[in-house]
Amino acid sequence: MAEVRYETASRVFPGTPPVRAVDGLDLSIDDGEFLVLVGPSGSGKSTALRMLAGLEEVDEGKVWIGSRDVTSVAPKGRDIAMVFQSYALYPHMTVAQNMGFALKLQGLTKTDIAAKVLEAARLLDLEPYLGRKPKALSGGQRQRVAMGRAIVRDPAVFLMDEPLSNLDAKLRVETRANIAALQRRLETTTIYVTHDQVEAMTMGHRVAVLKDGVLQQCDTPRALYDRPDNAFVAGFIGSPSMNLRASVITAGGATIGGLAVPLPRESLSAITSAGVAEVTLGIRPESLTPVPTGAPGFDVLVELVEELGADALVHGSLPQDPDLTRVVLRVDGRTPPTLGDTIRVAIRNPDELHVFHPETGDRVI
Repeated sequence: MAEVRYETASRVFPGTPPVRAVDGLDLSIDDGEFLVLVGPSGSGKSTALRMLAGLEEVDEGKVWIGSRDVTSVAPKGRDIAMVFQSYALYPHMTVAQNMGFALKLQGLTKTDIAAKVLEAARLLDLEPYLGRKPKALSGGQRQRVAMGRAIVRDPAVFLMDEPLSNLDAKLRVETRANIAALQRRLETTTIYVTHDQVEAMTMGHRVAVLKDGVLQQCDTPRALYDRPDNAFVAGFIGSPSMNLRASVITAGGATIGGLAVPLPRESLSAITSAGVAEVTLGIRPESLTPVPTGAPGFDVLVELVEELGADALVHGSLPQDPDLTRVVLRVDGRTPPTLGDTIRVAIRNPDELHVFHPETGDRVI
């Protein structure tokens, strides 16, 4: 096992202008940590992973595995094992042969290979399938074989590039739980790439959010959710995403839908220091709640109701809002409003509001 470190690492693709797919990445992953790289398509997360694997050049900066600078080391010399989106199994080989092939290339004896393969198969519940070929396996079983092929090598670092994207929704949930449990058991440093923020939040010890090749924030899932550093992270982390709305500053706070929302004194002081008359206000869907007609709050015209069982998501617009930006709130699934209703909505707790600079998107406080 080993720690991993990116030191101002960049990958620059030629062009006019050049494309900085990864731009000055500074990131440390502790020994035994499970870190998830997440971001939208084109954010540079897979490129960052491939730089660590040696499959992409590092044009600027360095990449370290343990105490070794591996920036110029060939992939086979980096002591890593990679699991790809495509399982890349040999169709003519059995499960046992696929899992043990890398060990055979290393020159291990048949006895040692069989022992390591059997040990990994027990971890992954693959013992009954060792004699089968990939075509006789389900997608989830093939993914476990790909995991087993990585495990038998006993690498210093596991690298996983969207390994669950080919699975159906139910199997994805089951498999990601298995991967997280397996990583805790093996305690191998793991870097996992996904575009699915739910996957990121449920698997990683920490989550690193990238946008346009630049690291936006790296923290625990809870910290990312409760205190995002900027409006991009706020909107990307969470399902459904945070409501982000332009809001005019008043003497004691801000306004939303004609409702005056008080802000903490330190927030108002920071806004005054920033010299802005308007901010981007962030509100999580669960921080909004329906209230009786006439109660303090603002009206929302219901345009869509997603019934999820225990709760429901209500999408609506503010009739008095000129930009017609939708808001989303989470309500009790047993008594959801109906399409076309106008409901009164209030903010549960002003302390749950997030305030961002309208131009830079950075958190004001």
